[in-house]
Amino acid sequence: MQRYDMFIDGASHPPATENWFPTDNPYLGTPWAEIAEGGPQDIDTAVRAAHRALRTGPWADLTASARGALLHRLGDTVTAHARALAETEVRDNGKLFTEMYGQVSYLAQWFHYYGGLADKIEGTVPPIDKKGYFAYTRKEPVGVVAVITPWNSPLLLLAWKVAPALAAGCTVVVKPSEFTSASTLELARLFHEAGLPPGVFNVVTGFGAGAGAALVEHPLVRKVSFTGSDATGRRINQAAARDFKRVSLELGGKSPNIVFADADLEAAANGAVSGIFAATGQTCIAGSRLLVQDSVHDEVVDRLLSLAGTARMGDPMDEDTQVGPITTPAQYAKVLDYIRIAREEGAELALGGKAAARPECGDGWFVEPTVFTGVRNSMRIAQEEVFGPVLAVIPFHDEEEAVALANDSRYGLGAGVWTRDIGRAFRMAERVHSGTLWVNTYRAVSYLAPFGGVKDSGIGRENGIGAITAYLEDKSVWINTGAPTGNPFVLR
Repeated sequence: MQRYDMFIDGASHPPATENWFPTDNPYLGTPWAEIAEGGPQDIDTAVRAAHRALRTGPWADLTASARGALLHRLGDTVTAHARALAETEVRDNGKLFTEMYGQVSYLAQWFHYYGGLADKIEGTVPPIDKKGYFAYTRKEPVGVVAVITPWNSPLLLLAWKVAPALAAGCTVVVKPSEFTSASTLELARLFHEAGLPPGVFNVVTGFGAGAGAALVEHPLVRKVSFTGSDATGRRINQAAARDFKRVSLELGGKSPNIVFADADLEAAANGAVSGIFAATGQTCIAGSRLLVQDSVHDEVVDRLLSLAGTARMGDPMDEDTQVGPITTPAQYAKVLDYIRIAREEGAELALGGKAAARPECGDGWFVEPTVFTGVRNSMRIAQEEVFGPVLAVIPFHDEEEAVALANDSRYGLGAGVWTRDIGRAFRMAERVHSGTLWVNTYRAVSYLAPFGGVKDSGIGRENGIGAITAYLEDKSVWINTGAPTGNPFVLR
């Protein structure tokens, strides 16, 4: 069985705990590798290496243009190894190879884009109101960044955080999910191969209580970027606040996918299926609430059931597979429990609703694509994040009710609207409370467009030009030109 050490200060690093733990293949339901169990001592070693690299050595001496060129080379190196990285992700998290290969092949764009921004970071020369002084501002890296990634799309979500952090001149310590650490460790070796100086990118694996908490609480960490559940995000936010660390939190969702009667219903049904089942529902932006205008409700449901009922399940490495396994045994049990809860609350089971017993699913953790109708928005299946292939269909009468239902959630990450009415599209974009709203499409993302949530779905934005500012500090510089007049100490 393959064994993975951590990656610290440019080299393989065995755990101080001298412990390793198994990581499972969700399709086979068996372990395939062992991961180092890092703890507070390993975190301290990694953070101090990152801090040294930030202040001294080749990384600190690089010009912004040289830093950008290095990020470009890093992106090219990742692309050259995209297939192997995707295969590792599929083995570790069970998501479809077609999706993981697409994601990993796209990673280079983040490193190219933010590499191009590295030497566009500029200060200002404010028109100071005091004679005899010259002032200007500098943009400086915030410091060592703690990056904590989830198990559903480890490398894609890592790139969203690491690319702007490195472009800003920061150094990074990554703590991947204990369920899917292998691909991040493989990526670390490629960072080293691309020429990233030692200490700039470090990976400590382990569990939240041992490694994760120690990383968030380390005094040399100045920013924490986390993607995961809102419950863990709250704990991270509270811990980071004690040392006034910055945080970016991309948390859960219960996204409404809203179908109006004037929509292209075939496209809407396809969008609903891909929005919830394509990633086995294991995505924060899953369109897990399908709001359908009552006049077309039955037609949309019929189309939906026809599509979802033919979904091909099985080996996620097979490019014909459409629905893969649940990533972890705990999540598998949670999804099945939510199905039970929905039935007990009175939702009508229209499709699925059980563990998959198909021969092609083997011994993996599969759940049949599940659709509930007759759902009230107050039900737990409509309010709580299931993170599995479970769809709640909710009827609405008019635009006002659609907006009210969409916003009746503590989450606000994504939303979809299906309509031919351009005026309605603009109105919904204004009135639905979400960080992203898609019109006549779903789950589209880009390195160019900001991504993040409102309400319990998080704090801050990733992607786009603005994301790099989260990793920068403004410094004001004052110079006495030799002939000051007036009182420079009058600040207000």
